[in-house]
Amino acid sequence: MAVPTPVSPFADPTIGRRYEEKVALVTGAASGIGKATALRLAAEGASVWCADVNTEGAQATAAEIGEHGGRARASGADVSEPEACAALVGGTVEAFGGLDVLCNIAGIGGSAHFTEESPDRMRAMMAVNAFGPFYLIQAAMPQLLERTGNVVNLASTAGVIGQAYCTAYCASKHALVGLTKALAIEYGRTGVRFNAVCPGGVNTNILGGFLPPEGASMSLISRSFLTRDMQEPESVAAMVAYVGSDEAYYVNGAVLSIDGGTTTG
Repeated sequence: MAVPTPVSPFADPTIGRRYEEKVALVTGAASGIGKATALRLAAEGASVWCADVNTEGAQATAAEIGEHGGRARASGADVSEPEACAALVGGTVEAFGGLDVLCNIAGIGGSAHFTEESPDRMRAMMAVNAFGPFYLIQAAMPQLLERTGNVVNLASTAGVIGQAYCTAYCASKHALVGLTKALAIEYGRTGVRFNAVCPGGVNTNILGGFLPPEGASMSLISRSFLTRDMQEPESVAAMVAYVGSDEAYYVNGAVLSIDGGTTTG
């Protein structure tokens, strides 16, 4: 079965307008799932702040939204820095008057034999993949509580199961899933929701960092790869758009796999 050819959400007549008068902050918006999510939410009516360590890429995404009549702003940001995260939230609120949906999409990854994994890369993955969402959520909580907003964290199949040669990445994504579950319980009765979307097999540039290291046993990693074509970023963006919308009002603390069955059984 072939993967459907991606269609611009602005040209897709089946896409609704669930985000009218909503404001979204999307990290990792320069490319891949982050860009697809920013475009999707804007196509559904959201005002979107596009953030990425790749400033030019984030600006290009915002410009594309503007070309289709949407509202978007962009900035460069390193989410591993708490001050940068606070500035992102502040800028979004100042530009659009509030914040309804925080989409923590920015992430880094890579594979290596455990004995060859460097402490520096372990720290970097935790800083971007786990501490970044932590900083952003803390900064955003006043707005999310005021507007009964929600957070969608992009985890991974590596946040649900173990994966050989991905120790640092698995640790960071499991931490993100744990953060999501804890906050969902703590804030559930306020109406603020926290959910994690866990994709596997997505056709993005980050895949280059997950090539099996030299000498890897393919039998240990076979379950990490699907037997069909990988999904496109737009597939994951559609899931994020649903989870972040009012339509998903009863979805809280969920860890939602979108991986072609990779984590089944």
